[in-house]
Amino acid sequence: LRSISLSMNLPPGFRFFPTDEELVVHFLHRKASLLPCHPDVIPDLDLYPYDPRDLPGKALQEGRQWYFYSRKTQERVTSNGYWGSMGIDEPIFTSSTHKKVGIKKYLTFYLGDSQTNWVMQEYSLPDSSSRSSKRSNRGSTSSTHKPDYSKWVICRVYEQNCSDEEDDDGAELSCLDEVFLSLDDLDEVSLP
Repeated sequence: LRSISLSMNLPPGFRFFPTDEELVVHFLHRKASLLPCHPDVIPDLDLYPYDPRDLPGKALQEGRQWYFYSRKTQERVTSNGYWGSMGIDEPIFTSSTHKKVGIKKYLTFYLGDSQTNWVMQEYSLPDSSSRSSKRSNRGSTSSTHKPDYSKWVICRVYEQNCSDEEDDDGAELSCLDEVFLSLDDLDEVSLP
């Protein structure tokens, strides 16, 4: 497990707030294609032995969100609970060509039968199974078996508070957005 020290390779003030498209195109696609990624800040983590509260120090943390690469699996059980699908899968398209480049799946963490406020967004490449079969059929005669990197996903985990409201378009509001929205309400109040 790689130790995460953002100050080691990154300039002061670096913040990690990638869009869905950037996570898939710049990070996940490069990982699956065995290409270098700069900056290389997202660690590999086998998520499923860990509960969400165990992520600090093991995953890239930005604010109250944790990012990491993990292997795509149907088994999402930890020592104390499991990640269950919320039944929401969103396609991710490029902003320039509107080409489908990934899929975002939403999962929530359960302790026993109780649903928690922990949410995971799991980003995967579309048709990764067909991609890996094409890659293996390219006539490679090497006897060494390399890991199938097309099965990687990027996970974004966060704890959703009851006070976190969503816009009509489904985008989460940051704390700063909520402050600005509350300031807008002050315009409606007449001061003496």
